[in-house]
Amino acid sequence: MKALVVRQFGTPLKVEDWIVAAPGEGEVLIDVHAAGINFPDLLVIDGKYQFLPALPFVPGKECAGVINAVGAGVTTLKPGDRVMVQVEYGAYAQQVMTKAVNCHVVPDSISYAEAAAMGLTYNTAHFALVERAQLKPGESVLVTGAAGGVGLATVQVAKALGAVVLAAVSSPDKAAAAKAAGADHIIDTSVGDLRENLRAQVFNAVGKRGVDIVVDNVGGDVFDASMRAIAWCGRLIIVGFAGGRIPEIKAGHLLVKNIAAIGLQFSDYRDREPEKCRRVRQELFDLYTAGRLKPYVMATFPLERYAEALALVKERKVIGKVVLATR
Repeated sequence: MKALVVRQFGTPLKVEDWIVAAPGEGEVLIDVHAAGINFPDLLVIDGKYQFLPALPFVPGKECAGVINAVGAGVTTLKPGDRVMVQVEYGAYAQQVMTKAVNCHVVPDSISYAEAAAMGLTYNTAHFALVERAQLKPGESVLVTGAAGGVGLATVQVAKALGAVVLAAVSSPDKAAAAKAAGADHIIDTSVGDLRENLRAQVFNAVGKRGVDIVVDNVGGDVFDASMRAIAWCGRLIIVGFAGGRIPEIKAGHLLVKNIAAIGLQFSDYRDREPEKCRRVRQELFDLYTAGRLKPYVMATFPLERYAEALALVKERKVIGKVVLATR
């Protein structure tokens, strides 16, 4: 089977023949139809992520396809099941082998591209809002980078859970996408003097108390400005640093406003609490079936055109998700 292979960090990938072992106990083999691209994939490929695999390897953290074979002891899945799959590596391929607990049967109504797009991003969004922020209906949530993969998913999930959603974006087309996803208010991060103007926009939207929760995917100047817009006893959920600069937090600011700064690395939950992840995935697909979530797939590329797809993500031109079609 064909796969995108990294043989040296920081060098172009190659479409190669790749052998996947037969599934062992508790494992399944999946014929992959679509694989989602996420910003951390680019960091892994360049050797800049906090956790790196041994070379050579196949990147990709989420995909969707059909169960080809199951190993001993697997009773919840069978060949022919359509599944969404979450892995640490291996999704950019025509086949992937993983633990059965990393797979979830998907509704018949969802496409492979949409199912792949609901992997890392929607689970990250749900864990950020529910597990880490302890979101309550009626609370306000500011989502930075709100038109990206995790951002747009967070807008949708927050709205579905009853929040007032503020979407921080940098362009009119991204604002339109966030509005379509359910955002109640748009915060323009392209304005000058962001430190003052972001807070002013937030206050204008929800009042001078500020927002209850910030889910930050960007870091940098947007993070710094968002800190000044958090309400007393608010929660700051740190998801990523797509803007490039990893910010620093002044402890005194947390102290005087009783703010909780909370990190989220979703893959740890996948590995440490698989049953909790299964319940969350089911809730997300129930929301999809009810019409309350809808992944936005901006573009789909064949495996051979992977460079175009990765470039869109690297240049931050993606709204929602870009997906690789592997078959």
